[in-house]
Amino acid sequence: MEPRPVSTPSGVLVEGAGRTFHGRDGAVEALRGMDLRAAPGETVAVVGASGCGKSTLLELICGLQQPDAGSVRADPAVLMPQRDLLLPWASALDNAALALRARGVGRDEARAQAAPWFERFGLAGFERSRPAALSGGMRQRVAFVRTLLAGKPVLALDEPFAALDALTRQEVQGWLVETLAAEPRTVVLVTHDVEEAVLLADRVVVMSPRPGRAVLSLEVELPRPRSRTDAAVVALREEALLALGLGA
Repeated sequence: MEPRPVSTPSGVLVEGAGRTFHGRDGAVEALRGMDLRAAPGETVAVVGASGCGKSTLLELICGLQQPDAGSVRADPAVLMPQRDLLLPWASALDNAALALRARGVGRDEARAQAAPWFERFGLAGFERSRPAALSGGMRQRVAFVRTLLAGKPVLALDEPFAALDALTRQEVQGWLVETLAAEPRTVVLVTHDVEEAVLLADRVVVMSPRPGRAVLSLEVELPRPRSRTDAAVVALREEALLALGLGA
C-alpha cells in the first residue's frame, strides 16, 4: 500500500501507519495500522513492550523515517533520545547552545541566548561545567534545554529518564511538569514506566507487541502535580498494565 499524501496539522496525527524493515534475515514489521494523535500543547505518553515500535514511531513523527503505509502528519518536531548525548569536551552552556548553532546562530550569540535558560532550569553556576561534573538529572536538564532551543513545536522524548536513579527520576519528572506549564509544547513521550506515563501525560496510549499498534487510549483528566499514591492514578496505571498483559 502506498502512503497517503501528507499535510501538516497542528500537533501530531498518525493514521494507520505501517513500517517494515528489510535485512539479510528477512523482513521485520515494526508498526502496523498505528494510530495516534496529539493536540497542540498536549502531552501524550506511549507505553509498550520492548521492540514494539515505540522509537520507530517517534522517528516517523520527526521525519527521520517515512511510513510504508498510512500517514504521519506533524508540526516540526525534534527528537530527544534516551542518552543525553552531551559532548564531553564542551561546557554545559555550549552543549545547550548546539541547537542554536545548528540553526546558523554564531557562537557568542548562541551562548547569550542559551544562558538565561540555565537560571530558569536550576542550572545557574554550572554554565562552564563539563558534563562529567554534572549529576544525571542536571545532564538531562541541559539536554532538555538544548531540545527546547531547537525551536520546534513538537517534542519527541524517547525514554529520557530511563538511565536515572529513582530519586533523581522523580525530581526530573516534577521539573518537566513545571517546565511544560511555563513553556508549552506538543509532547509525545515514550516510556516503559506506566506510572510515569500516568503522572506526566494528558493521555496514555498503550501499544501491542510487534508489529505495534494502539490497543488502548486512556484520558488522564487529573490536576497536576499528581501523586503516585492517588487512587485515580493507581487505577489508571492498573488499567494500562492490564492492556499490556502485566496486570493482576
